[in-house]
Amino acid sequence: MSSKESQLREQICLMAKSLFDRGLTCGSSGNISARTEDGGLLVTPTGSCFGRLDPATLSRFDQQGQLIEGLQPTKEMSLHEAFYSTRSSANAIVHLHGTCSVAMSMMPDADEDNFLPPLTPYSIMKLGKVKLLPYFMPGDPKTGDAIRGLAGKRSAVMLANHGPVVAGKDLEAAVYAIEELEETAKLAMMMRGFDAKVLNETQIQQIITKFNVEWD
Repeated sequence: MSSKESQLREQICLMAKSLFDRGLTCGSSGNISARTEDGGLLVTPTGSCFGRLDPATLSRFDQQGQLIEGLQPTKEMSLHEAFYSTRSSANAIVHLHGTCSVAMSMMPDADEDNFLPPLTPYSIMKLGKVKLLPYFMPGDPKTGDAIRGLAGKRSAVMLANHGPVVAGKDLEAAVYAIEELEETAKLAMMMRGFDAKVLNETQIQQIITKFNVEWD
């Protein structure tokens, strides 16, 4: 095992524990994958707890997508594979069961094309538009089909009644982005019933231009 892979294994477990310790996912929910330097994947095992991951037992895939080492991977491999196959910039995927984002996905007025309201600049900068996808049974390959249907145009999706999935250029970027998604959803739920002052179209376009945000 190379030193870079060893470091990536440790980073996955460290960041997963941080998410777990702060209540951003609980029990044995959530999954993470990240590209290795040889083009393979490291993936969190099925039924594992983010608070107690072991770097040595992470699921290891080769370049051809074959499991070559570690425990059985998450049952949500289809959504991970879908993002990697449609977004060449994706080197890490994080999927959580965030309380506020899931609650927001069940609201009757949830926007399917642009799930998060423009409450702060940071969700726009880190996520672009978040697509709200329909409910699928956990592990259903149709989840991957739905993500492929976006043709790589979104770095983040929200699975209705389930949880968010975010692709990033590296593990840190994916983790920070999904944290921003959950925090924005929390703000949105806190502000329900109030006449919140959201960012206007001019302000949104300024952010998109300045930070080269994907906004399709």
